[in-house]
Amino acid sequence: MAVYTLPDLPYDYGALEPHLSGELLELHHDKHHKAYVDGANATLDKLSKARHNDDFASINQLQKNLAFHVSGHVLHSVFWTNMSPDGGSRPEGGLAAAIDEYLGSFDGFQQQLTQAALNVQGSGWGALAWEPMAQRLVVEQVYDHQGNIGNGTVPLLVLDMWEHAYYLQYRNVKADWVKAFWEIVAWSDVASRLARVRDLQLV
Repeated sequence: MAVYTLPDLPYDYGALEPHLSGELLELHHDKHHKAYVDGANATLDKLSKARHNDDFASINQLQKNLAFHVSGHVLHSVFWTNMSPDGGSRPEGGLAAAIDEYLGSFDGFQQQLTQAALNVQGSGWGALAWEPMAQRLVVEQVYDHQGNIGNGTVPLLVLDMWEHAYYLQYRNVKADWVKAFWEIVAWSDVASRLARVRDLQLV
């Protein structure tokens, strides 16, 4: 049976310093992300046993657990490649044009995503995503690991606003973490993700 696996980081733990400390990155990847992978696999095992035993008394909790852990795994897997020691600056080419077309301007998009991330209620993420029904870019808030927009969006750029993503380094000053994140965004990764999903059709 297929299982979820923890991806390797595409850079060393210290590669994103000073914007993201090596200690924080190691803890975030090796402990927190791994917990989502392990949780997803454990939930799949429990669902398999439930089917085998025809015992679905815990189905609601199992389905919620699967969604929580798989979404956490997906978002973190995108997050690591969204960052680079050579990141920052602004997007170019097709990604820049798409941001201008669907979100008005880069400055407007950057401010919207910044504010969406800073104002997530509780734990969550800010995200730039592709919405395939309307074939457009959208900015969304993600509560815990579930998106605050219609089903089917594909995350292209994600900003982790759970406390474990920044508190060790930035304490309670979330705005400093968001400011630092913009300095390490790997726009080439975001652009390649957009290129792969632009023709996605839901119906």
